[in-house]
Amino acid sequence: MPAPERIPAGRVSPASGADAGADAGVDAMELLTHGELTVRGRIREASNAVLYCTVAYEGETAACVYKPVAGERPLWDFPDGTLAQREVAAYEVSEATGWGLVPPTVLRDGPYGEGMCQLWIEGSEAEADSAELLALVEGEEPGDGWKAIGFADVGEGRTALLVHADDVRLRRLAVLDAVINNADRKGGHLLVASGGRLYGIDHGVTFNAEDKLRTLLWGWAGEPLAAEAVAVLESLRDALGEAAPLALRLGKLITGAEVDALRARVSALLASGLHPAPSGDWPPIPWPPV
Repeated sequence: MPAPERIPAGRVSPASGADAGADAGVDAMELLTHGELTVRGRIREASNAVLYCTVAYEGETAACVYKPVAGERPLWDFPDGTLAQREVAAYEVSEATGWGLVPPTVLRDGPYGEGMCQLWIEGSEAEADSAELLALVEGEEPGDGWKAIGFADVGEGRTALLVHADDVRLRRLAVLDAVINNADRKGGHLLVASGGRLYGIDHGVTFNAEDKLRTLLWGWAGEPLAAEAVAVLESLRDALGEAAPLALRLGKLITGAEVDALRARVSALLASGLHPAPSGDWPPIPWPPV
């Protein structure tokens, strides 16, 4: 596919009429599904084609990300389906939890064929600065309000403790990642929008039938699930029944074996009542972590 003009990774202001992450005059899903996509540039440093676009429909315009299937690199350990389909499946499960942790996401045709189209989330620098989620600290203990991830090499033979915030938003995302079997929860995949709402993005390597969980959010490993998480998982278990609408929608996006594994993960979390811990069979933290 031809390469559009490249633009830097990071924040790009939404087009006029879009309120990043908030509903516009028309429903965000309707806008993404039926709107006319115009490619404005290509986001740097992505391993697959990630195009920054605007989408216009019935007088409303918003910024969005479009990831065409034609721009995906095959992955030997994710041989079934597409990254785009798994991104949409992650949105479906996120919505079913009621936590709304994934921006509105659809599968649709675009300038370079079928792909994932997701609402662009514009963050507030002031809010993001005041809501730090990750940090490196000296010593062996994370300190109040933080959870330890592990030690990181910071150069010149020195190490520092990598920590994440003991934050209910992150804790919810840790549960979602365990449910969808996210193999790539990096720090750069966390977005704080205006108003302090947290979103997770980049869910192309999820839903594998084998355990693939790799994340920075291990701080609650082995701890009891919060009561709200248990209630959400119980509701999700019901929503994944054989003939339930969510299960039928997921069946069009991921394989039957992957849907069965999704059900099994939800049941296992409810049975244990605990946040999962690394298995020790593979590196538990993605690389690079940020």
